[in-house]
Amino acid sequence: MLCRSIIAALVTYAFVHASAQSPSTPSGLGIGAIKAYEGTWKFSSVSLDTPYSKAGKDEKVLRNDCWRSASYYVCNQFVDGVSQLLIVYTYDQQRNVYTSYLVPLDGTAASSGTLEINGDTWTYPWEVTENGSKVYVRVVNVFKSPESILYRREFSRDKVNWTVMATGNEVRTK
Repeated sequence: MLCRSIIAALVTYAFVHASAQSPSTPSGLGIGAIKAYEGTWKFSSVSLDTPYSKAGKDEKVLRNDCWRSASYYVCNQFVDGVSQLLIVYTYDQQRNVYTSYLVPLDGTAASSGTLEINGDTWTYPWEVTENGSKVYVRVVNVFKSPESILYRREFSRDKVNWTVMATGNEVRTK
């Protein structure tokens, strides 16, 4: 069984991604689209009991202090007032691919992930290996308005049939 702690470690990564673009953000912004991460969001979710998640409820306040430097976009993410990650974003216009590099506070090696944008839906996919076979995980954010995001975290063994591990929403605070 894939360790729940691996998935839990990736949830912090997913929190960042839940506070992203609004439906009114024009396409073609490239790295500038990440600007939508700036600000403070109230995040609440309900997790289900699955092989990769434990049932429960969670509420957090996320603050993303972000800035742009040339072709990079950087966000220092705070969860409940405590800095958690420095995230560096890049964008490859030729492939229309965003990459995020997560720099942990403790000095351990950074990790990376991708972001797929399709209209008002942002998807953050990754995979882990369990007993020699891959398990696919994704966070899907659907933007209902510039101030409201529906969130879900799912897993799959075949990238066709997805099982929901958690659902929630984020609301931008003033």
